[in-house]
Amino acid sequence: MTTNGNGYLVGSNLEKVLRAGHFAVTGELGPPQSADPEVIRKKAALLRGYCDAVNITDNQTAIVRMSSIGAGAIVVQEGLEPVIQMTCRDRNRLAIQSDLLGAFALGMRNLLCLTGDHQTFGNHPNAKNVFDMDSIQLVQTVTAMRDSKVFQCGDAFKGPEPRFFVGAAAAPFADPLEFRPYRLAKKVKAGANFIQTQLIYDIEAFQAFMEKVRKLGVHEQTFILAGVGPLKGPAMAKYMKDNVPGILIPDGLIERMNRVGAPWAGKSKDELTKEDKKARSEAWQAEGIQITIELIQQLRQIEGVAGVHIMAIEWEEAVKPIVEGAGLYPRPVVTDPVPQPA
Repeated sequence: MTTNGNGYLVGSNLEKVLRAGHFAVTGELGPPQSADPEVIRKKAALLRGYCDAVNITDNQTAIVRMSSIGAGAIVVQEGLEPVIQMTCRDRNRLAIQSDLLGAFALGMRNLLCLTGDHQTFGNHPNAKNVFDMDSIQLVQTVTAMRDSKVFQCGDAFKGPEPRFFVGAAAAPFADPLEFRPYRLAKKVKAGANFIQTQLIYDIEAFQAFMEKVRKLGVHEQTFILAGVGPLKGPAMAKYMKDNVPGILIPDGLIERMNRVGAPWAGKSKDELTKEDKKARSEAWQAEGIQITIELIQQLRQIEGVAGVHIMAIEWEEAVKPIVEGAGLYPRPVVTDPVPQPA
């Protein structure tokens, strides 16, 4: 593992915040299904100052969108630091490495390595997948490009190497459950400098997961950011609980959202006025934000959790009140280099 001379692997803002011991905050920005850069700029304006870095998704849910690198270049222009998501679904190893060179040249310094959602879930179900590498092999490749200054084939670079702060994803509650901590350990061994988890709503279950992670010592080898996301209503919560693999939502949270909507529960769909629907939606959203704040406060108490990753896709307005309500604003500015060993 090589540093860039000042004690950092890369020197990205995200790396500096984490290595300085601050509780990090990352957000998420979904590119549009169009070529409109203003969509990116508007979302970036909502997140600026409230996140240490912002994930740029890579054709999430296998639906065609503006590329993560293209959107990331706009985010850099807007004064935000991107975390470029890169999936193995759409690229072979030549294309992956070529894109990494381009992303670094355009000012991107953080990368999240993902396998990618299967194309059958998206809007081009007949597209051919690639999966030339999996996410662990991608982590190994990016790390070798940075530290050994070689392409995946072993050839040396003919100039500066791309240096990324390398991340990977973790699904604490996916099947088989008992394998999850070991899967995480494999990604860290491959070179993952930080980890972002799937959405966490069940604190007790996540505490059990983190206890196993600590027994393996993984929390001392990487930075773990717990995923959180505001619920917009009880229907969203119930759908995720019943249909999204790896997401655990306690019944108590769904009941809590239902209680907020109780003033309108006695009316039929036809009886609800436009004003009723607006008021109910606002009440649900306010409760969803409050739940997220409380989850963050509980996550901060768990040993080994170095930050949170706020996933509020298409609801970027929620990030500001969440970060402020959790006592995580203003975000730290780290200018000093990492202390060197004596």
